[in-house]
Amino acid sequence: MTATSTVDSPTGPSSKREERRVLAGTLVGTTIEWYDFFIFAQLTATLLAPLFLSPLEKSNPGVAQLLSFATIGISFLFRPLGAFVAGHLGDKMGRKAVLVMTLVMMGAATALIGVLPTYETIGLWAPVLLIFLRVVQGFSAGGEWGGAALMAVEHAPIKKRGLFGAYPQIGVPIGMILATGLLFFLQSGMSKEAFTAWGWRVPFLLSVVLIVVGYLIRRAVGESPVFKELSQRKAESKAPLGELFRRNKKEVVLAALIFIANNAAGYLLIAFFISYATKALKMPAPQVLLATTIASFGWLIFTMVGGWLSDKIGRVKTFLIGYALVFAWMIPMFVLIDSKDILLYGTALFVLTIGLGLSYGPMSAMYAEMFPAQVRYSGISIGYALGAILGGAFAPLIAQALLDSTKWSGSVGLYIMGLCIISAVGVILAKETRGRPLGYSAHH
Repeated sequence: MTATSTVDSPTGPSSKREERRVLAGTLVGTTIEWYDFFIFAQLTATLLAPLFLSPLEKSNPGVAQLLSFATIGISFLFRPLGAFVAGHLGDKMGRKAVLVMTLVMMGAATALIGVLPTYETIGLWAPVLLIFLRVVQGFSAGGEWGGAALMAVEHAPIKKRGLFGAYPQIGVPIGMILATGLLFFLQSGMSKEAFTAWGWRVPFLLSVVLIVVGYLIRRAVGESPVFKELSQRKAESKAPLGELFRRNKKEVVLAALIFIANNAAGYLLIAFFISYATKALKMPAPQVLLATTIASFGWLIFTMVGGWLSDKIGRVKTFLIGYALVFAWMIPMFVLIDSKDILLYGTALFVLTIGLGLSYGPMSAMYAEMFPAQVRYSGISIGYALGAILGGAFAPLIAQALLDSTKWSGSVGLYIMGLCIISAVGVILAKETRGRPLGYSAHH
């Protein structure tokens, strides 16, 4: 089996049916992954501090809010560990087995958060167990994305890698639409007391349904053609991780830098704006959640456009256009948000998603093209996880701290603008990758 004939043929998967399976399999996992993350992030902004940190919430609500945002960050710190383990196993055992494993771990941790006793019932054990389940979520998320991105890109026809690679990416906005839409529905449909007492548990428990669906779809997907070729040459690649750090350190660093600004700006949309609008600006929570849900549709559309466009004009140009738009929109965006007008708030978020989508859609394809086949899973997973730590992990925390110290929301905009410059430099240094062969022999 030669690299060129099997892996980089312009025809891609063996049939349209297999193509649909692959795209559904990569999309469903990242959707569940991010649904779980968003449910947690959005409830952190509004509810989890009083339930799990009640003594602190009473004595110092500001610190309790910062601490509950830190629980979002904690899970990110364990992403690189998940990326190391899953990347190593994925390069050794195959993309498919690891993808099923990460999906089940993530779902189990999320469902268990739904049955966790609060501080009132078990005292200090409540936040301890919550943090432990967040660590499990972070670990599984670290391995999920890399495998999904590779399944999509390695099955893709050479001229459609950007488009295929956008499918695992849109799991983020779809997960967000599901999470935010469900919270909007629950909070509009029940009293505040009922939601605080038991309603918040429902979205966590519902993830069990998603896991079953995801598991069935994932099991039906074939192994990636590149990995099939690799496994025929197993003896030549004994230690993917060792090899990655010997030969591809630069690519790992650049992959991390490329992702920083997108991830930080994305996390403002996911967690910070909801908290800022409802708490500081006193805007009604259901309206804010609805505006966020609508903006997520923009994120979905422009992420697909970003993947498609990168097949036409190249990954680097698409990324740079995306980052230029995020950079330029930052200050006007906060002016609109601070108006406290829900239509202007929604517009501010929607326009942000144009740049967010264009700097997210091409990522799977560009990352896959940056690394040789035998270390590709490790390389893209670790690069992505490091970018997430430097970018989104503490973005809500930093944004809150900037806001508290400067009393000017534009300071948060300046922080993201700085990150946009760093990420743009990373993209330029990585150089254009579109059309690079993906097969084993390509880098040998």
